[in-house]
Amino acid sequence: MSTSGYTGPKSETDTAEDQQKKKKKKPVVRAAAGETWEDPTLQEWDDNDFRLFAGDLGNEVTDEILFKAFSKYPSLQRTRVVRDKRSAKSKGYGFISFKDPNDFVKAWREMNGKYVGNRPIKLRKSAWKDRNLDVKTKKERERFGPYPKVK
Repeated sequence: MSTSGYTGPKSETDTAEDQQKKKKKKPVVRAAAGETWEDPTLQEWDDNDFRLFAGDLGNEVTDEILFKAFSKYPSLQRTRVVRDKRSAKSKGYGFISFKDPNDFVKAWREMNGKYVGNRPIKLRKSAWKDRNLDVKTKKERERFGPYPKVK
């Protein structure tokens, strides 16, 4: 079972460029619900992708099924169904990554409410970038200006 998502059928060899990209990525520090942590699973996802949040997924939906459902969009990169670490049951949501913004919008419009597995899925724009600590602090600086918060 993959923790980083499904990218479609595997090619036999990684190019030297792909291997360098994997080595160069710095750890992603996340912040949500008052907690901060390092998330190694985001290192394999493209930083400049367009990501959909897929909600209301059934327990039978896997990374591969989600990938096949969206495979008609040429810029589809990766899918991931989030699972409980202990029981390996689906938590009912997942993510779909696109390289092209036009495919992202088209998929959002066409696939929202369509059945994937036994349930119709609910698609939303993913807010994953808003939880990265460096993006979060940058947005706060823009909102409050160059001066720190006064307590």
